[in-house]
Amino acid sequence: MLHGKTIVLGVTGGIAAYKAAAVCSQLTQRGAEVHVIMTASACKFIAPLTFQTLSRQPVTLDTFEERDASVVMHINLADKADLVLVAPATANILAKMAHGLADDMLSTTLLATTAPVLVAPAMNVHMLTHPAVVRNIEILRERGVRFVEPGEGQLACGYVGQGRLAEPQQIVDKVESFFLETKTFQGKRVLVTAGGTQERIDPVRYLTNDSSGKMGFAIAEAARDLGAKVTLVTAPSALLAPSGVETVRVVSAEEMMQAVLNRLSETDIVIKAAAVADYRPAHPSAQKIKKKAESLTLELVRNEDILQKVGELKRSDQFVIGFAAETDNVEQYAMDKLRRKNCDLVVANDVTQSGAGFGTDTNLIRVFDANGLVADLPLMSKYEAAMRLLKIAADKMHLAGGAG
Repeated sequence: MLHGKTIVLGVTGGIAAYKAAAVCSQLTQRGAEVHVIMTASACKFIAPLTFQTLSRQPVTLDTFEERDASVVMHINLADKADLVLVAPATANILAKMAHGLADDMLSTTLLATTAPVLVAPAMNVHMLTHPAVVRNIEILRERGVRFVEPGEGQLACGYVGQGRLAEPQQIVDKVESFFLETKTFQGKRVLVTAGGTQERIDPVRYLTNDSSGKMGFAIAEAARDLGAKVTLVTAPSALLAPSGVETVRVVSAEEMMQAVLNRLSETDIVIKAAAVADYRPAHPSAQKIKKKAESLTLELVRNEDILQKVGELKRSDQFVIGFAAETDNVEQYAMDKLRRKNCDLVVANDVTQSGAGFGTDTNLIRVFDANGLVADLPLMSKYEAAMRLLKIAADKMHLAGGAG
């Protein structure tokens, strides 16, 4: 699939450098010509010989190591790259990229290339959320640099949180998706909802759910990559806003409803991936509720159903996709939701299955239309699942480049 593509793989000095070997191997196996540039720090974690053996190409380490007198090495690599991939990307290389520093072979090549750049950060959770790192990532996103979001879990430093390098398969999926992109949705306006809404009990407590927003964010990225003008309406989420996407942050179901309806008339495709609270407290307290009795009764009232409302208001030229996170009778509930809420497609998953629940970097989805099951997709990264879903939608909408 990557035959004929030249990828420059930059490896920087983090413990996750060992994963870059698997990335290099998979890219090479899929036909890419991979040229590895390692920083001095990266060589402390993994030997250059590993990448030379996997890529079957010399590994570049030093700006002044000119092996071919007919070319300037960093310019030659910068020019021949169809894509530059940095994995893992430390806070240090992100800072260099954001501020145009060029003091080693990798940063010099990055400054010289006009090829697209894909970055997979990996670092301690506190480093990732430091204002300087957050701003550097924002700067790079504004310039069109793409990111493979770091995963959550146990970090090498002992902390638990976001900052772990994405798995090699996820990174390779993102590379393949980049080269497979067609602007199927060029000229289309796509609205995506994401995350779990919060319904206030008092100023310090609220009702919510386990949604991380990862699926909705992945759909927004994929739609952007397919040429759409994308608006992402998201409930509170720790995820970084995708570059090139209008991001509208809301908190409650009522706020999300208003944000969606305000934009509905100018939207071609609505994809409601958010996990919206069905109920909210009838009488939220203006002050913190103090612990007094042995029990506390909350009166809840039902929130208006956003997907139902969109289905009622949608025009014949609008396309609506709903999501159904279930624990049993998945097909039955998915088909019921599709019919009741006037959806064109419903994406369903069993959240009790490994790899398909809330907060994971992968998903295991089934896609339904009015006639029943359209696609039963295997476990894959959420970005790849988003791409597959959008290609199915394109096919149903008879757009060029659809699944059919």
